[in-house]
Amino acid sequence: MKKLLPLVFVATLAIAGCATVQSIIKSTFPYTANIIIPASGKTGTTISANSSATSIDQVFGNQNGTNYIKEVRIASAKLTAYNPANTSLSMFKSVKLFISSGSSGEVMVASRNDVQANIGSDLVLDIDNSRFLDNYVKGSSISVRMEYVLRNNTTADISIKTSLSFTSIPKTQ
Repeated sequence: MKKLLPLVFVATLAIAGCATVQSIIKSTFPYTANIIIPASGKTGTTISANSSATSIDQVFGNQNGTNYIKEVRIASAKLTAYNPANTSLSMFKSVKLFISSGSSGEVMVASRNDVQANIGSDLVLDIDNSRFLDNYVKGSSISVRMEYVLRNNTTADISIKTSLSFTSIPKTQ
């Protein structure tokens, strides 16, 4: 009986605190998208590529996770070239990332105008966290559009993973 009482107490706290726990867990959350850069791209011109982004909530089937957050802002944005292996992102002269969701329109969240010629396969972008992105993150899905200018021609299609991290504060019910 003495061992059962603490267990019941902990279970009660866990059930009562689900919203609080969810909001704490959701204080930082990632979205990822895979974008293909076709080999047919021309240097010196602005090119665009789109992809759907996936969040951790979508992976685990949690459709109500965004109900517990507010004041969502971009925290970080990173590009990683993964196919073919050892591909350098120095092929880009500049990159811009935009997100959109349903009828919310499109907003630029990150960019880099001066990609170095020796950057390697990872590129951290400069973020624009001057606005709240609640309407985009709380939609049913997010699309990522990458706008880029190539410095060099590519000989094969390049697969790039975009990782967007957002921060928020808990929303009291």
